[in-house]
Amino acid sequence: MAKSHQLLVSVPSTSSAPIWDIKCSFHSLIVVLIVSLVAGVVYLTGESGKLLFEDNSNSNSNSSMGKENEESLTYSSSNNKCNLFSGKWIFDNESYPLYKEQDCKFMSDQLACQKFGRKDLNYQHWRWQPHQCDIPRFNATTLLEKLRNKRLVFVGDSLNRGQWVSMVCLIDTAVHDSSLKSMHYRYNTSLIIFQVKDYNATIEFYWEPLLVESNSDDPVHHRLPERIVRANSIEKHGSRWTNADFIVFNTYLWWRRPHIKVLWGSFEKSDGIYKEVKMLRSYEMALKAWADWLEIHVNRTKTQLFFMSMSPVHERAEEWGKAKGENCYSEKEIIQEEGYQGNGSDPKMMKIVESTMDELKHRGLNVHLLNITQLSEYRKEGHPSIYRKQWDSLTEEQIANPSSYADCIHWCLPGVPDVWNELLFAYMFNNF
Repeated sequence: MAKSHQLLVSVPSTSSAPIWDIKCSFHSLIVVLIVSLVAGVVYLTGESGKLLFEDNSNSNSNSSMGKENEESLTYSSSNNKCNLFSGKWIFDNESYPLYKEQDCKFMSDQLACQKFGRKDLNYQHWRWQPHQCDIPRFNATTLLEKLRNKRLVFVGDSLNRGQWVSMVCLIDTAVHDSSLKSMHYRYNTSLIIFQVKDYNATIEFYWEPLLVESNSDDPVHHRLPERIVRANSIEKHGSRWTNADFIVFNTYLWWRRPHIKVLWGSFEKSDGIYKEVKMLRSYEMALKAWADWLEIHVNRTKTQLFFMSMSPVHERAEEWGKAKGENCYSEKEIIQEEGYQGNGSDPKMMKIVESTMDELKHRGLNVHLLNITQLSEYRKEGHPSIYRKQWDSLTEEQIANPSSYADCIHWCLPGVPDVWNELLFAYMFNNF
């Protein structure tokens, strides 16, 4: 809290003030008064500036929390600034994982690596440590209070769904009464809603892998040989999440191909115009349509917006010094090289995201970009690999070569997405 200051203006006593000669020049009196006035203004301006500086300095270092949770959500930093995304992984088998896989009743079989045979559980015990500060530990009760009578919606692809599952598990394992929790579906299962009844709070996931309307919008039947997006078409999706209080977006993996076919027209009619567009250009078009929708439809006094940067894949083991043709299969150690970046991330796509966020900011709409790319690059051992439910029967060739069907895209839980949610939690309570 800023120190209180008293501004004292010294006024000469009338008993000790010199007696002015009534014949004194009128102009001289005016000069004296002007000099006194200027001196007073300079003094007051300096004091006001000092007060303003001290108030701003203190407001930057304080979290806007309730008193009971203030300590757990305070950042320690020598310069009151913190880059949460620059740091290193610390092995911590005392305070991590934040929950146990078997305790989460809503765990996905695609992410339950321990359930499907993984014996090495070190992937559950890594804590992200920024270089200049500490991340506040996730507190489910604090978050639920913030979400009372509100909606938190994750909008995007299966990686964003994994982050949603992580958030549901973080909440589920903290709320012990099963009667207070429920899960239901809407829009042909495109929207999955987890509700905590005591708080009238919902944590939702909406399947929208390319942000704009596409031929991959079916949450189940979306593995198609050709990917098509409708140019500038987002109304169908946007109407289902625009009024949420907190929205977390992502879109990356589904764009990873040289070209995307763009449709001007409707999927229901045969008179549309199709054109093959280079991926980066089509990605830019989609983000512009998304940004234009947000600018017009989002209630800026109500809704807080977040965008998760790309989640890297680890499908080429030669990038971290292993044999060519191998991938994340059998990996047990993290990558220690600071600043490591593999080909599983696309910097050009990242620049498009950043420029879109900057443009929105100039238009008066703030979207918090959570740059989880670099910290996730180090975690080559954090993927399910072969330790997940196999939706299709494995062939003899696959069984003989496990790396051929290893999942090096998604993430085991508990694991990396829990840290993403700790970062999201930090951003929800602080202004960065």
